[in-house]
Parts: sequence; C-alpha cells; structure tokens
Amino acid sequence: MTEADFLARLRTLPLHPGAGGLTDDTATLAALTITTDTLVEGIHFLPTDPPQDVAWKLVATNLSDLAAKGAHVEGILLNYPLSDETWDAAFLDGLADVLAELDCPLLGGDTVTLPANAPRILTVTAFGRDAPAPPRSGAKAGDALYVTGTIGDAGAGLAIARAGTGDPALLARYRRPVPRLAEGRALAPQVNAMMDLSDGLLIDASRMAAASGLAVTIDLAAVPLAPGVTDPLAAATAGDDYELLFAAAADLKLPVAATRVGTFTPGTGLTLTQDNRMIPLPASLGYQHGLR
Repeated sequence: MTEADFLARLRTLPLHPGAGGLTDDTATLAALTITTDTLVEGIHFLPTDPPQDVAWKLVATNLSDLAAKGAHVEGILLNYPLSDETWDAAFLDGLADVLAELDCPLLGGDTVTLPANAPRILTVTAFGRDAPAPPRSGAKAGDALYVTGTIGDAGAGLAIARAGTGDPALLARYRRPVPRLAEGRALAPQVNAMMDLSDGLLIDASRMAAASGLAVTIDLAAVPLAPGVTDPLAAATAGDDYELLFAAAADLKLPVAATRVGTFTPGTGLTLTQDNRMIPLPASLGYQHGLR
C-alpha cells in the first residue's frame, strides 16, 4: 500500500475538524498548530550518522512544518527508544543543542525499550501558535511558485555521508537542516499557499498544484543550486531540503529572499521546461513512502 492509498483510507474514518481532511502537514486544535514526524534508521538517517545530528534533524524536520504555517514554536513531545547508552547520551547532547538553538522547549513524551538489533524509530510532535499561513491548497491561477534557499543540497549531502568525504556545508544541510521559521512568519500573511520541501521540489509542487486544483509548470533552469550541486533535475527530485515552497501573486514584493521557479495555471499535472523547451518528466518526482 502506498502512502497515498493509506491516506485515502484514513480519510474515510471519523476526522476531527482540525484535521483539515488530512490534506496538509499540520492540524489545528484550539489555538495550536500541531504536527508530528518520525525518523527511521536506514530510511531517514544512516546508521553511521552522529546521534547528535539525528537529534537535530528530528526536531528541525518537525519545526519546518510549523515554519510553513508561519507559526511561533511552543514546544515538542519526544517519543524515544532507549538502546545503546553511549548513543542515547550523545543523542541527548544533540537534543540540548537544537532545543536551545531553535528556542524550542521540551513538553514531555515517552520512552520505550528498543529490541536488540532493531532500527531506531524516533518521533517528535511539535506545537505552534499564531499560524496565519494558508494551506497548501490556496494557490491561484497565475500565481508564481517560489522556493527559499537552494535545492538539492541535502541529496548531495547524503551522497557525501555515504562516501565519507566531500563538502562539509552540503553534509550539514543533510544532517542539520535549519527550519525557515522567521521566513515563514514573514511570508505567511502575504502568500496564497505554502508548505515545506521534504520529499523533493517536483513531487511537493505537484502536491500543492493538485490540492489547489491547478496545473504547475517548473523551469529547471531557474532552480537555485548551491556550489557543488550541478544537476537541476537530480536536485529537484531529492528530498530533505526543508526549504519553503510557496505560491504568491507574481507581482508581490516578497519580504524574504526567494527564487521563482514556476507558474500555476488552470488545468492539472506538472510540466517541466528547461531553456524554453519542454522536457519529459522523470520516472520518480521525489520520495514516496510505501514505494521501494
């Protein structure tokens, strides 16, 4: 069963009004914006990744969802599997670093015992407040599609982590992403749709377009790349960037630095162009759970 199939079944169950039909990465309860994210060893991080960096990434990926709502961070709950004492202690060191750096207090959570040789499964639930951003379904025909930062850095960083050598800045983008909290708060009142980039530019842009009932065209030549990242198509299908992807009126004066990479139009589907010519879609637009 794919992730899309599973979500379709979930939508047939009794849903809280704050679930928003399970069409977004966050839910609302009273004045709170809530999100949860899980990292699985061997899927979302390598067994050789430092535990301090795993802790950072676990928190940062959750706060990235809050950033996409323009939310102020209230705190997190941590579900943690105890395993190796040395690994656990190093994880706590990294957790202390990220909570202090991102001004994110710990609210509580749960601990369990990890069976021998089982992969680590780590979960955080994050809470935010004052989240004025629209859902990902708010794009309008004629809107421009923008991204913050550069794309494909984390994909390049993952390759570096596997190889054991390469640009430390790209490695850090994979292991220690920084959620765009300030940018999200600045953009939230002005844009028509926003989400964070977790699974890849192409697949996440397609999701925004589908949720908004529109088509989207992306110009690969416009995709912003960091030094050392040279293939825009590979960058656009890599995940883990945790930048902001948003739709806004083409003439809007943006309050933050961002790059226009596409346009929304009436219709459905994704079109790719490069150097003023259409190019075929790749076999995979990005990462999807449930697919091997």
